[in-house]
Amino acid sequence: MLTSSAHRKLSITALALEAVPLQGQCPLAQLPRLADEAVQGLADGMVYFQALGSMREDAAGKSVPWLQLQGHVDIELVCQRCLEPVSTRVQFDREFRFVESEEAALAQDEDSQEDLLVISPQFDLLELVEDELLMALPVSPKHEKCPGDLKLSTADADFEAGAERPNPFAKLAQLKTPQS
Repeated sequence: MLTSSAHRKLSITALALEAVPLQGQCPLAQLPRLADEAVQGLADGMVYFQALGSMREDAAGKSVPWLQLQGHVDIELVCQRCLEPVSTRVQFDREFRFVESEEAALAQDEDSQEDLLVISPQFDLLELVEDELLMALPVSPKHEKCPGDLKLSTADADFEAGAERPNPFAKLAQLKTPQS
């Protein structure tokens, strides 16, 4: 298992040629954008990931690097029903094909089924793990059953005061009825 700094300067081509699984973990706090999504003060978990590089032929028959990447983290998010912390497992499993340049990625993007990334001499694997975990976050995290009673009443004083006012149409109804 490599240190997290080694995951920030990785040769994708070397990883693909070795074809050996790379396992790693890093504290959630080292991924600041993901840590910001956690309930304040509860971003002390660990992010786990596994990467496997391989060389495969592309449509032109050229051997290019591929990366299969999996990752998960247990993170405390805010329940959208009760607004209390809810422990949520966020995970992903994706494959990426690497191309030589941004222009090649743009040209091949519409025709390809796979996700394309531009190869770089020092690829930041942790940044990709963070991106994938951010995209895998639930839109509206919730407990299966919230731990406390949900408050489903209003506390708006103006709203309550409006219910006590007399109906303005009651006076009109009196004008409509004939008086004897």
